Amino acid sequence: MNSNKQIINDTLCDLATSDKNIVVLFSDSRGSASMNSFAEKFPAQVVEVGIAEQNLVSIAAGLASCGKKSFAVSPAAFLSARSLEQIKVDVAYSNTNVKLIGVSGGISYGGIGATHHATSDIAALTSIHGLRVYFPSDNFLTEKLIRALAEDNLPAYIRVGRNPVENIYLDCDFKLDKAMTICDGDDLTIIACGELVQNAVKAAEILRGKNILARVIDMYCLKPIDTEIIIKAARETKKIITVEEHSPFGGLGAMVAQVTAANCPVKVLNLSLPDAPVIPGDPDEVFKYYGLDAQGIANTAEKF
Repeated sequence: MNSNKQIINDTLCDLATSDKNIVVLFSDSRGSASMNSFAEKFPAQVVEVGIAEQNLVSIAAGLASCGKKSFAVSPAAFLSARSLEQIKVDVAYSNTNVKLIGVSGGISYGGIGATHHATSDIAALTSIHGLRVYFPSDNFLTEKLIRALAEDNLPAYIRVGRNPVENIYLDCDFKLDKAMTICDGDDLTIIACGELVQNAVKAAEILRGKNILARVIDMYCLKPIDTEIIIKAARETKKIITVEEHSPFGGLGAMVAQVTAANCPVKVLNLSLPDAPVIPGDPDEVFKYYGLDAQGIANTAEKF
């Protein structure tokens, strides 16, 4: 198993071999991003700005305006908060070809605590006009996404975690900005994003043992969100649970509820992190504590 951030490194290494316009920028973060090998192989395609996330984003935008394909890499907690104005103005408003890579997102840093948790980035960044937002779930999807984004010239934010993840997909019909149905079912729908999709799939397996058939949708594309697949699920299953490694406000749950309220009103129950400082601990321990592990999701779904 590899982490999704390692897959980003490996994919960019492959792409940069033939594309010298790819440049990766770091805020003293190449180690935490698992991108030392990229820096070693392509030193002329690396910019290190030090612990200066605002400069990171602005320099990435400047390089993009000169024809470079900029990938700005930094821990998600800092990239999505310290650099918010630069993301809004230099990247999104200016429509520059910058791909913002937020590594160690959500509660990946675990025991370090709330200062290093990225739990409001969906709310903050989906609200910025012109910025796409993606939370890939596994290695396979991460590689497909990075390759697709490397071929266009539009701004995007990609959040990945810190730890190795199991692969959900062996193959899939990947289409940019189209969510994917992993498990089919008509009793209810579980829509998840990011690395919690893993837990949603396992929860569906638990529910299947209780004769509850749960549809599981991987909503890796938070913006633009796939409204078509949400409306279809609402009409066919009548109940939706959303699962996210994020605050309860302004995240996946809120977005799904907005879509269903306007098009096919059904009950939507959001499973998320609390509106409070998240307890420190190993991510698996934290997910279990808040009912975001597979068993916790299954228990909530059964009651729902």
